[in-house]
Amino acid sequence: MVMSLSFLGRISALIFLLFLIYMWSSLSTIITVNTIHVCCSTRKFSNSFYCLSSPTHTNTSFEISNYSINNNTISTSIITTIENIDDGNNASQELGTFPITTPYDEEVAYAVKIIEEQLKVQRSWRSENKNNATCDDGQGIYVYDLPSRFNKDLIGQCNEMFPWQDFCRYTSNEGFGEPRSKLGKGWYNTHQYSLEQIFHSRVLKHPCRVYNENDAKLFYVPFYGGLDVLRWHFKNVSNDVKDSLGLELVKWLEKQVTWKRNLGKDHVFVLGKISWDFRRTSDSPWGTRLLKLDEFQNPIKLLIERQPWHLNDIGVPHPTFFHPKSDNDIIDWQLKIIRSNRKNLVSFAGAARDDADDHIRSILINQCSSKSEGKCKFLNCSSVKCSEPESIMELFVESEFCLQPPGDSPTRKSVFDSLISGCIPVLFDPFTAYYQYAWHLPEDSDKYSVFLDKKEVREMNVSVMERLGNISLRDRENMRRYIVYELLPGLVYGDHNAEFDKFQDAFAITMNNLIKRVSRFKD
Repeated sequence: MVMSLSFLGRISALIFLLFLIYMWSSLSTIITVNTIHVCCSTRKFSNSFYCLSSPTHTNTSFEISNYSINNNTISTSIITTIENIDDGNNASQELGTFPITTPYDEEVAYAVKIIEEQLKVQRSWRSENKNNATCDDGQGIYVYDLPSRFNKDLIGQCNEMFPWQDFCRYTSNEGFGEPRSKLGKGWYNTHQYSLEQIFHSRVLKHPCRVYNENDAKLFYVPFYGGLDVLRWHFKNVSNDVKDSLGLELVKWLEKQVTWKRNLGKDHVFVLGKISWDFRRTSDSPWGTRLLKLDEFQNPIKLLIERQPWHLNDIGVPHPTFFHPKSDNDIIDWQLKIIRSNRKNLVSFAGAARDDADDHIRSILINQCSSKSEGKCKFLNCSSVKCSEPESIMELFVESEFCLQPPGDSPTRKSVFDSLISGCIPVLFDPFTAYYQYAWHLPEDSDKYSVFLDKKEVREMNVSVMERLGNISLRDRENMRRYIVYELLPGLVYGDHNAEFDKFQDAFAITMNNLIKRVSRFKD
């Protein structure tokens, strides 16, 4: 495949690189002779780009998972980038030569079309069951009892995760972190990377759990891959060291009869960091190669930020600070925020990213802080305030709209903090939510959010405050009621001993959909 890359093709890739700053929604697109790469800038301590790669030919069979999209057969494999090929990675198949005369915007539109069609497939897996699990015969969930080095031992290293703070304060209470009684019952200082512990604790108590693997339809692998990645972020170790535990897990699974039976297609992993942290490229030492391993293409992966080209990557909500134990806990909170006095038209909790190419955060901060506007409250996260749940929630509960520009990656935990506060999120990048959470957010994004084109903001063609101020009070109220009464219960992860009758939380929705998805696969 390397030999098929002509000199002209390489030059064309460089030429298209110049289009980075012109991509709609401030995403970047690099088109090589084989693959279209939609790239996003990331700070991640290296100011590099990460790319979402997909083949460019409309007649090509897309190698992602065992489903069909518009007559394109989808099976499992990795679409490698030019860099991977140069590194000697031959995991991808030959996809033919891309005609460099193809209009740029057509390829961007095609890339987006593929993402949207995959989301439709993921939405088709959603369960119609609006109640909590009934556990019909044959719908059992088997939880592997992994050796402790794959989970519990990683928690034991919590005081070494970050050089500037003790991460153990967040791993307490089975991943919820320290209680925050000032906010009320069920509130904790929950870290955005706590998903693995939260899911593991809940699935161990799931009513559909079975102890005989022959009674199972779904197999849960409690590997804390996010904590595995996190422990190496700030240490100077080799890539082999970073990848070692994931490779050990593969060897362990390959010895299991239940894994061999369907090559992992009925297995699920919960990974508490973003997809890019498990897809290390040759350009950057950041993260591991876990999700680029062939063995990890068949299973379902639940992530707080999915890789949009991979059908078996499922986006699930970031953990918020609220973990209700009962229906009444949810109802009490709903009543509180629907009646809240929202004295701020707009708010933004964040910090400037002057080293980012688009400078959108600095622009938003300037608009928010302008005395002539006087409608926006800015909480500067360069201070310690944003590490305190009380500061965040107080701001959001008092605001009509919450600005949610991308940060180190497109998604933000803050989006879910704002939603459960009844604050309408203002998004600037479709990858922040629209291409992520097919099981928990509706396809009609206008019901719960406002979208402002990142490019327009960057080019100073829009006043964010003026645009939001022109949205009628009635429209705001309709959106807020939809968020509070329709979305909110399904965006929070309930207490480890939660008992819900009226509502399904984010965990219940996810597990019901997983059971349906695996049932469809096996039937």
